[in-house]
Amino acid sequence: MKLLMHVCCGPCALYPLQVLRDEGHEVHGYFFNPNIHPFSEYNRRRDALKAYADTEAWPVIYAREYPVEEYFRRVAYRETERCSFCHLLRLERAAGVAKRGGYDAFTTTLLVSPFQKHDTIREVGEILAGKYGISFMYRDFRTGFKEGVKRSKELGMYRQQYCGCVYSEKERYARKKN
Repeated sequence: MKLLMHVCCGPCALYPLQVLRDEGHEVHGYFFNPNIHPFSEYNRRRDALKAYADTEAWPVIYAREYPVEEYFRRVAYRETERCSFCHLLRLERAAGVAKRGGYDAFTTTLLVSPFQKHDTIREVGEILAGKYGISFMYRDFRTGFKEGVKRSKELGMYRQQYCGCVYSEKERYARKKN
């Protein structure tokens, strides 16, 4: 199966890419993440992915634009639901690229993280599959999360400490007041 995998970052791609390739899928990556903030963090994640993709001869499409404004417009005043809007923004772009590119299906590396809302990702993916007329491959890759972390450390990959958005950065680093 020719599969387009939305990629949030290099470390999260390790396990899903390995599994899907081992199953015989032709996997291409797609990096589109306007939620990542600040821009310097976005660049670090993109560059780490590029370095890894080059070593694996893995074709990855890198979105030319960084529409962080669109991300903020979607989540403003909906911060408690921001993940749903973020998943929709990124997966909708991936579904469109997959459809135009003649792929059989699309998926996302977000499905490797135990910190992501799998039910939401699956629901969004299935809605977009219907809208774009292309299959969404839902796979629970969380069983390989620790393996991916270990491997990314062995490879010396840049590993971010928060999901990507300014809100997750705040949650990660802001000191909680008692």
